[in-house]
Amino acid sequence: MSDLILDPVKLDRLADVAIQTGLNLQPGQDLIITAPVEALPLVRRITASAYKAGAGLVTPILSDGEISKARFEHARDGSFDSAPDWLYEGMAKAYSNNAARLAIVGEDPMLLAECDPAKVAQAGKANAKAYKPALKKISNFEINWSIVSYPTKAWAMRVFPDLKPQEAVDRLADAIFAASRVDLDDPVAAWADHNATLRDRSDWLNSKRFDALHFTGPGTDLVVGLADDHEWHGGASQAQNGITCNPNIPTEEVFTTPHANRINGRVRATKPLSHQGSLIKDIEMVFKDGRAIEARASQGEAVLQELIKTDEGAARLGEVALVPYQSPISASGLLFFNTLYDENAACHIALGQCYSKCFVGGAALSENEIAQRGGNSSLIHVDWMIGGAETDIDGIMADGTKVPVFRNGNWAE
Repeated sequence: MSDLILDPVKLDRLADVAIQTGLNLQPGQDLIITAPVEALPLVRRITASAYKAGAGLVTPILSDGEISKARFEHARDGSFDSAPDWLYEGMAKAYSNNAARLAIVGEDPMLLAECDPAKVAQAGKANAKAYKPALKKISNFEINWSIVSYPTKAWAMRVFPDLKPQEAVDRLADAIFAASRVDLDDPVAAWADHNATLRDRSDWLNSKRFDALHFTGPGTDLVVGLADDHEWHGGASQAQNGITCNPNIPTEEVFTTPHANRINGRVRATKPLSHQGSLIKDIEMVFKDGRAIEARASQGEAVLQELIKTDEGAARLGEVALVPYQSPISASGLLFFNTLYDENAACHIALGQCYSKCFVGGAALSENEIAQRGGNSSLIHVDWMIGGAETDIDGIMADGTKVPVFRNGNWAE
């Protein structure tokens, strides 16, 4: 574990935001926490905050980057189709009993960059299959869940490679605390105000009932058809268990479900994607009738190709999200190498699984009904950024009328 020092007051505030705003944890509710072992100082604070809020049982599950890396360096070739299904079955059972889920992220974003991408993809697919029973509880928004982050040394040194370790961690911590609003005296109240703003944006988009969105920008001319009966969300939302939570801390997006068969055109990434310990740069894709028929990258293309071959739905879209270029995370000028942050600096799309909550009455829809409305199904859900200062977006009505949504990377109104 690292002996680097972080501001204890802001860590305490982040713990309280995670429990009160991120999860809105209820008295008697159990909680499962996953985190890198370096984040133990935050895990301890979140656990204390959870019990103060009346939690039932808090169960932390810690991971270690070096242990993960050792598998790809030394394990026998035939072992990469294995995954701890017993663990995920237990998690799914806990979620079925209304346990809340909190993920703390902070792993080295380039940990597996030198490992065999085929092995990484094989293990990732096996893990996704095993995790699906638990993931369905999350992607269907059956429980309250959230993600926060912790500035580990390895992550900080990727973001600030020219600084000394303590200086790098301090800089990353300041950025995380600012984006999570815990640098303010009353972050819980600040989140309430921010959620109201995101709700206003979602309400406006839902009132328009756009049939599609047309993205244009450098290297991008993409029409994203929207799923039938789609619904926009942003910020705090009510899970099926009746608890209102913020799934992402931080968040600047409003998002919905595209139609899996109505994506056409060309799109170019505006930021690198950090995925499974590898960096994928300069992604370019061409979509026809919903499917990516071309996919290229200047770095990490082998990882990208393995990703879109995961299953039938991996080459189709499950999410489209709008984020203004003037968002605080974008204004920081930092590349975080972490999707939780980088996706909140730019408009983005996601390959793979859709969110059932992004349909009118989504909680009552079966998987078949979601598919009939255009919702995509996949083992993966991977966001990548396509927005920037030159991005324009028009909403296209059913009659073909166009309404300005974004101009020069920001909301048109």
